[in-house]
Amino acid sequence: MEWTEWFLFFIVIQIIHGLATFKMYVAAGHKPWEAFVPVYNAYILTKIINRPWYWVLLLFLPVVNLIMFIVIWVDLLRSFGYNQTKHTVLVILTLGLYLFYVNYALPLNHIKERELKPRTAAGEWTNSILFAVIAATIVHTYVMQPFIIPTSSLEKTLLIGDALFVSKFHYGARLPMTPIAFPMVHDTIPVANVKSYLPRPQLPYTRLPGFQDVKRNDIVVFNWPVDSVNIYGQDDGKYHYKPIDKKSNYVKRCVGIPGDLLSMKNGEVYINGELLEMPERAKLQNAYAFTPIDRNVLSNPAILREKYDITDGLRYATIHPDKYPDSIGFNSATKASMEKLKADGVISNYQKIEIGIPDYRAFPYNASTGNNSSTRKEFLIPAKNQTVEINNQNIDYYKEIIEVYEGSEMNISNTISFKGNQVLLNEKPLTSYTFKQNYYWLMGDNRDNSLDSRYWGYVPETHIVGKPVLIWASYDTSKSFPSALRTDRMIQTVNGDGKPKSYLLYVVIAIGIYFAGRYLYKKKKGNK
Repeated sequence: MEWTEWFLFFIVIQIIHGLATFKMYVAAGHKPWEAFVPVYNAYILTKIINRPWYWVLLLFLPVVNLIMFIVIWVDLLRSFGYNQTKHTVLVILTLGLYLFYVNYALPLNHIKERELKPRTAAGEWTNSILFAVIAATIVHTYVMQPFIIPTSSLEKTLLIGDALFVSKFHYGARLPMTPIAFPMVHDTIPVANVKSYLPRPQLPYTRLPGFQDVKRNDIVVFNWPVDSVNIYGQDDGKYHYKPIDKKSNYVKRCVGIPGDLLSMKNGEVYINGELLEMPERAKLQNAYAFTPIDRNVLSNPAILREKYDITDGLRYATIHPDKYPDSIGFNSATKASMEKLKADGVISNYQKIEIGIPDYRAFPYNASTGNNSSTRKEFLIPAKNQTVEINNQNIDYYKEIIEVYEGSEMNISNTISFKGNQVLLNEKPLTSYTFKQNYYWLMGDNRDNSLDSRYWGYVPETHIVGKPVLIWASYDTSKSFPSALRTDRMIQTVNGDGKPKSYLLYVVIAIGIYFAGRYLYKKKKGNK
């Protein structure tokens, strides 16, 4: 649905609301027309149910408003003395339509100074839980979202088991595009293991202003552009439509920003012809071939893990026997680990190799021609309002952008076709194209074990979720509690200059000071 359609839908809802409640407005001392005026009717409604004015704002926050509607329906009934369970159940089950019956068929005696505190312990608990859910949903959706690293694509920089806080406000919070969804979960309801949302209707893409743009080398959480699994963790091999904001959350490093010319050579990223300079915190892993010396060490995973920090994709086998006949190697290791192995006399003659991506999986593979325009060639990361020349030599880079990201996902019917060597957009010749949004190139620091832009291509701005800012906890899944807790990574910033540092000790001291001060204050107050 476009904004025009949503506006018309909004007006219809206002009319329905007015017809269902205008007698209640009159009974509460207001004019009947006040029940029909958008926004103003919500403000008056807060007065009728004796609630704060800012509830009006909550009614216009997607996802949060679903909870608020139920709260206001129940509050409105209770403001006229209908406190019984049967009224509450009926108004919820009929999605508010029970208000029509109350409005036209039952006596309306407004309780102006209605007591808001629940009369029973159960009611008080329900109230507390409900408003805790509302507050948590606001924070989760618009401010900060927890996220746990599930894969090793950023291994050594971010580890499997790192629990992050992801800021929504750095890049600007994206308003939910799927308005009918279960709060505080992504695409799946835990335990029940079913979808957490209705795929239709959809709100148009809207993002609140942020205070910074996505920068080169930022670690970014985003929605996986090509995700089509039914629900998280279950892939039945079939295509399933998923709204943008319900696609699986991924985390990678942004190595190319809008307007960059990017190329890759020997596993290295080049931007505008210059080697990309990585931050000190980044710990790149690559595949290495080497000549073995101490095979006892090389065949012992525990020693490799504890002494040489080689953990991901552990492999002790021949690599590329045609190119390196006398060598074996690892799929993933840092240069520092390889240097230490060499210094300790475990290996010799190591060299970085590129395992590579099969042509049939590498972006931008053209299934119709069988050709693959290798991502090692320099190519453009499109920027909003940037115009590029289009021809049959470069269309593979932009076909998905035009058809999907600026087409079907924006409710626009775009189809790329060919007539000889000529490219057609919706059956009309296409010689140039102006992009409607920004795009990014995202890759894992674990270069030879990462599903990233090298496979699916560009990540549109619409798919950006937020910026990880803090590792608040970290758990090593290969160990048991309590040794599995990585205390040196807890309360550690994700981005920034210099080596990473844990602030856990400072937090523990601050908490200790707080409770000690609180105890002394109470003790002093009790002695008076």
